[in-house]
Amino acid sequence: MTTLSQVRSRISWPNQKYLPVLATLSLLALMYGVGAANYEAFGDAQVVLNVFIDNGFLLVVAVGMTFVILTGGIDLSVGSVVALTTMLSASLLQDRGWPAFVVLPLVLLVGSALGFGMGCIIHYFDIQPFIVTLAGMFLARGLCYTIGTSSIPIDDPFWVSMAQSRIRFGDYFVSPSVVIALVVVLIAAFVLAYTRLGRNTYAIGGNPRSALLMGLPVARTKIAVYTISGFCSALGGVLLSFYMLSGYGLHAVGMELDAIAAVVIGGTLLTGGSGYVLGTLLGVMVLGVIQTLITFDGRLSSWWTKIVIGALLFVFILLQRVITARKR
Repeated sequence: MTTLSQVRSRISWPNQKYLPVLATLSLLALMYGVGAANYEAFGDAQVVLNVFIDNGFLLVVAVGMTFVILTGGIDLSVGSVVALTTMLSASLLQDRGWPAFVVLPLVLLVGSALGFGMGCIIHYFDIQPFIVTLAGMFLARGLCYTIGTSSIPIDDPFWVSMAQSRIRFGDYFVSPSVVIALVVVLIAAFVLAYTRLGRNTYAIGGNPRSALLMGLPVARTKIAVYTISGFCSALGGVLLSFYMLSGYGLHAVGMELDAIAAVVIGGTLLTGGSGYVLGTLLGVMVLGVIQTLITFDGRLSSWWTKIVIGALLFVFILLQRVITARKR
């Protein structure tokens, strides 16, 4: 006769490390279900695709932030680097007349160089990432205003074609930026799951001192993740310039907080060592669906987006605390 304890032992419960991602997925499904039940047009698949179209640049930035937070760090400079990328791209394309095939790799290199520099300072001078990246945030935002104080429109043919192009499948479509963002997600997921850099990133986030004693390349890995974050911020800036067709020093104000929120809601521990890029993708979708629900409602101010996101952050931080307490 089968006892209750034997039945329980046969039930396959999900691993605790997957619980935050499963919670995010459940929340996303619930929000979409509520929207589809209350608004007829909300159930259209194009609504979901529009969430990707409107948040492709944020997704790329959040992927870079995921690498940093997995090591137990933080990067407050990402929004300013996005803005600097838009300003630098617009200035070189419009004022200098540089071709797109030169501007594109140049701005990506600038973003990567800023991330590399901050990573070196954080590791070799043993300064808290919060302070270093805060300085990087002010530096990048200040550099925007040395280029110009007003918005610079972009009418370069390549930029315009990327902004106006649509990749269609049947009655639905996405922009090229969505494809680029999803490719970044796939590459990041592969790197974290199957490469030495990914394993080292998790190890450093789990216990940096143990990682150092094990002979892991802590310096190289820390610098690499901040370089990746800088590159993703610059690429996010390029995608935002495709979306806005302009460069402006006030672009992406507060995007660093949105990126952190997406990563945390996606289940990555702020203390590092646990999290997945798929969770970050779900976190960005949650933020996008919240904005869409408020837009469909029409009665609430856009500020309710921030209120709901703040409440969700409290919930997921408490969930993280419960999970880490159980592990101990």
